[in-house]
Formats: sequence, structure tokens, C-alpha cells
Amino acid sequence: MKTMPMIRDIIWEAMILQNIRAALIPAYQPSVFLPDLVKQLYYLNFTVIVVDDGSGEQYRETFERCLPYALVLHHDKNSGKGHALKTGLHEIHMRHGTNCVIATVDADGQHRAEDALTIMYLAEQNPSALILGSRTLEKQAPLRSRFGNTATQWVYRLCTGYPIHDTQTGLRAFTGDLIPILIKIPGERYEYEMNMLLQFARDKRKIMEYPIETIYIDNNAASHFDAVKDSVRIYKEILKFSASSFLGFLVDYAAYSLLLWITGHLLVSNIFARAISACVNFTINRRYVFKSSDRLMKEAWKYFALAAAILFGNTCLLGFFVSVCGIHQMLAKIFTEICFFLLSWLVQRMFVFRKKNRR
Repeated sequence: MKTMPMIRDIIWEAMILQNIRAALIPAYQPSVFLPDLVKQLYYLNFTVIVVDDGSGEQYRETFERCLPYALVLHHDKNSGKGHALKTGLHEIHMRHGTNCVIATVDADGQHRAEDALTIMYLAEQNPSALILGSRTLEKQAPLRSRFGNTATQWVYRLCTGYPIHDTQTGLRAFTGDLIPILIKIPGERYEYEMNMLLQFARDKRKIMEYPIETIYIDNNAASHFDAVKDSVRIYKEILKFSASSFLGFLVDYAAYSLLLWITGHLLVSNIFARAISACVNFTINRRYVFKSSDRLMKEAWKYFALAAAILFGNTCLLGFFVSVCGIHQMLAKIFTEICFFLLSWLVQRMFVFRKKNRR
């Protein structure tokens, strides 16, 4: 990472106040509206930092037009939105420590400078909270924006219990004491912003939303969000858990079928099959899904306490499906496992393999 030439560092020196207000804009092949946005933020007394994420020589003029009003940092190659945000946060932290308030703003023209200022005020009034500029995605919004946000909204709510309306907004504000935490959050591309929300929920930190005006230019054509690749990155963690759970289900179902054929006893078959699959599932989740480094015995105790509770509920529900509802034993097993999938995901994420707070 290097700084583009002819940058007016005097902007920074003149803005060293009691509380620095910085606007951070990650930009990859930005639209022609970027310099206007930068100018508007500058005249609202923001210290503006633009990170050119490897846009290429053809966009040099666009970034040069930002230079009178912003510090422009440059990546030699495209590294992703998350990486660009971390570059900007590193720069702010190096210059001002935690004595600042930051608003992240997208470069595609969706966010108004006035809304950035409003959520900045809210961040100042709510130190250590994450303030989200929440878009109202109405009918005029592009279909992929409405669908993507609705899907992540419900997945996030199921995973954390936090009722966030707009999980994909790039307009966010927070105080400088959060910079060391935010820099450590994993993710280099669009998944970084979702990981940020997951980390705040995990650490039980405050998240607030403020409604903002939504602007879409040419049906949001300037967005570089890849509906397939970036959605996979965003949902990667829950997809890994789903794959692990499916493998555990196959082991469980195979053992259940074999034991049921050998013993003919529903209860015994279900208990022993669950015990076998629990050992397999614990190992996979600990090493590959949640990548936990906590003490093995501590996590094993919590996991098998969960497994015992789920086994009890699982067995009762299985018996209910078979005895009361008259469902076939093999089909009842499938229905039962589906019912306990989300419960298992939530408890494992928030309790069994919960990462230590980074405060």
C-alpha cells in the first residue's frame, strides 16, 4: 500500500481537533460521482480518506480530482472491500489513535453526505456502539438488493437474535476505540461487513440503526457485488456448519438404520446413533467450522451437554412423530433432525464455540 503523490497532508494537520471526524471511502473503479461526494464530505468538516482498491490507470483522473479534499491511499491490486476498509482504519489509527469518530461511506453514490454526518453525531452520542445507516428498500430498489438484504436479514436474525433491518449497508459510524477490534475481524471482501455484525452480536455490543434516504443510480450499476461469489463469502460460515451438520446427519442416519435393523428397538437405536454422530460432528465443528482454540475438555463438556439435551428432545419428538402421528420410523427421523438443526447451530455458535470478547 502506498500514498498517491501530491497529497495535501496539511488537511490532516489542520483537522487535529478534540474529536476528529473521518469519512472512510473504499473505492474500486468508482463512478464519476466520487469526487463530488468527497467534496461534500469535506465541506461538512470531515477528514476524508479514500482507498483506491486497485482500480487501474483509467481511474487515476477520478482519484486525482479527490486530492484537494481527501487523503487518497492506493492498493496496487484489487484486494477487496474489507481489506480496503482495514487499510483506511490502519491509517486513521496511525495518525490519530482512538481520538476520532469514523463513518464508512460507499463510493457508488448511494449515500448522502448529510446522512453520514447524522450517523456520525449518533456515534458520538453512543460511544463504542455501531451505528448503521439503514436503507428502506422499496419497490424502486434493484431486485438483487431487495432479495439479498432480505435473505441476510433473516439469516443474521436467526444466528444472533439481533433484529437488524439492513445488514448490507456500507454507511456505518463508530468511535475510534473500536478500530483495534475492527481491524482484527476476519474477511477481506464483502463478507467483512457481515463478520463485523456477527462479532458485535457475539460480544454483545450495541448496534443501532438510523433510517437514511436510498439513492440508486442506473439501477445500482456501479456496484461490484457479485451475487454468487460474494453471497457465498457472506454465508460461508453457516454453509460450513450446514455441510458439517449434513455429514453428521448421514453418519447418524446410517447408524440409526443399521441399529434399528439389528435391534428393532427405536429408543436404543436413536441414542447410540446420536452418540456416534455427536463425536464426528464435534470434531468437525471445532476444527473446521468455528476454528476454536479454547480448551478441548471445556468445549467438549459444553458440546456434549448440548448433545444430551438435544438427544432428549430429539428422542421425545421422534417418539411423538412415530407413536402419536403415525409417521414411518425412517421419515420421522428426517423430520426430527430438521427441527433441531437451527437450535444446534445457534447454541454452538453463541455458547459452545463462542470466541472470547475482544474488548
